[in-house]
Amino acid sequence: MLRSIKPKGWKIALYLCIPVIWYVFSVFVPLITAVFYSFFEWKGGPKKTFIGLDNYISLIKDGTFWQSFGHNIYLVIACIIGQVGIAFIFVLIVNSRLVKLKGIHRTFGFFPSTISAVCIGFIWTMIYDYKRGILNWFLTATGHGDSVQVWLNNPKLVMFLVAIPLVWQFIGYYMVILLSAISSVDTEIFEVAELDGANAFQRAIYIVLPLIKNTLLVCITLCVAGNMKAFDHIFTMTEGGPGTSSMVMAMYGYKISFAQMNMGYGSAISVGIFIVSLVVIGGSQKLVNLLMQGKGVE
Repeated sequence: MLRSIKPKGWKIALYLCIPVIWYVFSVFVPLITAVFYSFFEWKGGPKKTFIGLDNYISLIKDGTFWQSFGHNIYLVIACIIGQVGIAFIFVLIVNSRLVKLKGIHRTFGFFPSTISAVCIGFIWTMIYDYKRGILNWFLTATGHGDSVQVWLNNPKLVMFLVAIPLVWQFIGYYMVILLSAISSVDTEIFEVAELDGANAFQRAIYIVLPLIKNTLLVCITLCVAGNMKAFDHIFTMTEGGPGTSSMVMAMYGYKISFAQMNMGYGSAISVGIFIVSLVVIGGSQKLVNLLMQGKGVE
């Protein structure tokens, strides 16, 4: 008979060290390096001038950075409602007994999240295109030619327009996560609730939400973290324009660091992004927990 051989403690430690070292190298080393360079005036060459906290003082007074931060918060709110909220509604629909071929719905729903963000940006840029875009073609074809415009050049609409591709791409991603959580729940719970006369809305609020609370919190955390570092879609579609109307923090740090070659201040912006992102993620988790407790979700 084959006997199970337990690995020794040092072997387990060795196996665990490899991913830990890789994580430290890819996350903490760049962060520590950014903190170090943020105390210097550095244009990317061999010469660096120590200036202490001057970069951080400039960052606090930088109106463009805080405007970019506001745009990130806009994306966070829009995508929590659009990505997680719509995904939750789709999950309830797909999980219904009336819907057949659930596997196909999951596959096609998840498909957009596998496409490159740059490709998504180009697709939606073509949709919004003034001359060849399907949006202006549709408005003209339906007799609303007066509404035709250069959509991505409208400062009042540009953040809403760039948020749509983000929402569209990741609805299926969160739908799959929430579906996996609901599929682990005993179906008898829903059947009993239906027999007791609970309608679909009541089942969603008072049964589904409490049972998948932790998964929903994970989805919201992922959504917040992802949109606090949004870059690819917006860079492809607008590059932060017109002006700074769609500028986000990651793009602002990129332009300062590489377009203006101000590596020291760019490093300070990176540290600032890290700090405000942690604050927003932690605050969103506490807010969601308070809202769920207020709704009686334990």
